[in-house]
Amino acid sequence: MPTPRRITLKDLARELGVSTATVSNAFNRPDQLSPALRERILGEAKRLGYRGPDAKARSLRTGRSRIIAVILAESLTYSLNDAVASELLSGVAEVLDAQGHTLLLLSARQMQSELPGAASMADGYIVYGLMPSETLLESLPPQAPLVAVDFDVTGRPSLHVDDEPACHLIARHALASRPRRPGIINLRLTAEPCNGPIVPGQRLLGAEQTITRSRLLGFHRALDEAGHDPAAVPMWNIEENTFEVSAPVIEAILDLPDTERPDLLLCMSDRIALTALTLAEERGLRVPEDLRLTGFDGIAEGQYRAPRLTTVRQDSVEKGRQAARMILGLEAPRSRTLATELWLGDSCP
Repeated sequence: MPTPRRITLKDLARELGVSTATVSNAFNRPDQLSPALRERILGEAKRLGYRGPDAKARSLRTGRSRIIAVILAESLTYSLNDAVASELLSGVAEVLDAQGHTLLLLSARQMQSELPGAASMADGYIVYGLMPSETLLESLPPQAPLVAVDFDVTGRPSLHVDDEPACHLIARHALASRPRRPGIINLRLTAEPCNGPIVPGQRLLGAEQTITRSRLLGFHRALDEAGHDPAAVPMWNIEENTFEVSAPVIEAILDLPDTERPDLLLCMSDRIALTALTLAEERGLRVPEDLRLTGFDGIAEGQYRAPRLTTVRQDSVEKGRQAARMILGLEAPRSRTLATELWLGDSCP
């Protein structure tokens, strides 16, 4: 029995009595059609079994696939659940949707060193976070546009927030209360995996590799100005920005004797600070009377619970929008730094 012929875009256009461009717009540029017309086209396409323009054929014909790949440093599950990463993806998707492009999500942790075949069709790449392998970046098509977010790639535009000055500002505020035992909880700062105390001589990643190093520079500058020796301030490292991974480290900190336990924790993320807040409350420690806490990111959870978190707010949605605009050529592809905002809450008034 012969295989039924696959319906084409031309067939659907003929059936509806519209141009092939109109059918194409229904799938790729919905803003060009009235909602009623687009609904009619999509309904008829579904009835006839037409699934939309063939991306491979279009790519071969036009040299463009209208696919933008976002390569995430972490797993897809982690990134979609992380408030900061999901806000960035929301900003990227908003711009791509408006321009009729498709978003392809990839995890660098899962790929390690090879680019999947589908990703090689992408018109451009937004790379977010510290990549586990430089080989992966080298496998990307050299001529394709690329924007790095929260780290640097030589010769390519990058997007950052003002990490160092923002951390200097929040630490200066926190240190004005004259704590006796400040401490710093970092996020992915060490060159080798470490979920616990950072010991002298341990190798740290550079500022071009991780935003944590820039944030640490801001903390250290404020500590020095306040009369603390930055080298004497204890530091811990967290390998993943989740409650489950950070909790054992923070429990060990909070269970130190009263004379050793920090009375101020400068945290590299809101998730770390909120974990410390929860665990401190479980131990009967009062925040901010016994322990002051600061975060970074400005996620909603930190502003809805009591005591409200003192933090630095970064606009991750706008960061995603700007990355998408650059990759599509809607804005000049140049490196830029976005401003942040200090939010004073109850955890460190």
